[in-house]
Amino acid sequence: MKIAIRYLSKLGHTKDIAEAMGEELGVKAISVSDEPVLNEEVDLLFLGGAPYANVMDKELREYAKNLDHKHVEKAVLFTTSNWSRRTVRSLRKILISKGIEVKNDYFYAHMLKIEARIPLAKEFARKFVEPKE
Repeated sequence: MKIAIRYLSKLGHTKDIAEAMGEELGVKAISVSDEPVLNEEVDLLFLGGAPYANVMDKELREYAKNLDHKHVEKAVLFTTSNWSRRTVRSLRKILISKGIEVKNDYFYAHMLKIEARIPLAKEFARKFVEPKE
């Protein structure tokens, strides 16, 4: 299974979660700022970001809008914030409109409890990957 992890993080919280997932799955987590277009075909894309002023960041929105369903079979979403899960809802809507299957389950970490959520982020990511032999 080919897996990619992409995220947008301005304060470092979402990056911490993305990197924890990547560590667990043996996949490098890459910021959409560093790679504005997904340049590979993947079976599973973990995609995350946080709302800023309760709105999804424009850069993350554009990244999602540029994804091609021919390159992404399924997506799993994650977010960090003080209280809002708006980014997950917005990403889900964009990806589904593009014909990309989005898993119903998503990961949320409160921005003040990131360290405590790292083990849970790893566990969350692991459940979407086929068991290793």
